[in-house]
Amino acid sequence: MNRATSEAAPIRLENLTLGYERRPAVHHVDGAIPPGTALAVCGPNGAGKSTLLKGLAGLLKPLGGRIDYGGLQARDIAYLPQLFEIDFDFPIRLWDFVATGALVRSGLFGRIGDTEAERVAQALVAVKLTGFEDRTLDTLSGGQMQRALFARLIVQDRRVILLDEPFGAIDAATTEDLLALIAHWSEQGRTVVAVLHELSLARRAFPQALLLAREMIAWGEARQALSDENLARAQRMVEAFDRDAQECILDRTIEREHVH
Repeated sequence: MNRATSEAAPIRLENLTLGYERRPAVHHVDGAIPPGTALAVCGPNGAGKSTLLKGLAGLLKPLGGRIDYGGLQARDIAYLPQLFEIDFDFPIRLWDFVATGALVRSGLFGRIGDTEAERVAQALVAVKLTGFEDRTLDTLSGGQMQRALFARLIVQDRRVILLDEPFGAIDAATTEDLLALIAHWSEQGRTVVAVLHELSLARRAFPQALLLAREMIAWGEARQALSDENLARAQRMVEAFDRDAQECILDRTIEREHVH
């Protein structure tokens, strides 16, 4: 993994604009994510953080600009959405759920062989879920579920890992264990991009940070990018955008009433 990623090109965002139904949610973002980078994406609510992550995952096509993946393919990228977007009611065993990370290699109906089974076992050890193999997902706590999702990422074995608010609503011990795993991934040469609300974690555990407020405010060393001055500017920009959006909605409503 180290040698392969050291030879890879960075992921480049070139004047990137993303949005929904042709309405930009984040725009004109430029920057590069070298292999092995651990990048925190931060910003106020409504800043476009999750939108950017979905764009990197290939779930949203750019409205403008482009993403140059440096030769990476879709199979090289793993995407973990926020917990509330995942249905945990399906009565699947934890072991079987983590083993689904091997589907790219085994095929949808392929047998999980000894090699993949050992990979699953090692992943469960890494996230401290040994002994939970026969538990079903609906019996797990939030922290245990997040550990299970990280175990599945280990089995997937991707070069780029995208995480949307991975530390929301989990306990401190789980947070520290998963941060250690992210640091290990970075040491292996994997690229990790995580949307975070927890600024203290971003400053402490992520060398790089991108601060968004619908557009890029700062991108660089985490403590500098997430300075108090930059955070205040980001908040003002999002609030100004929200005011403009509300005024636009009001103007359209008045225009429709006049027409009728």
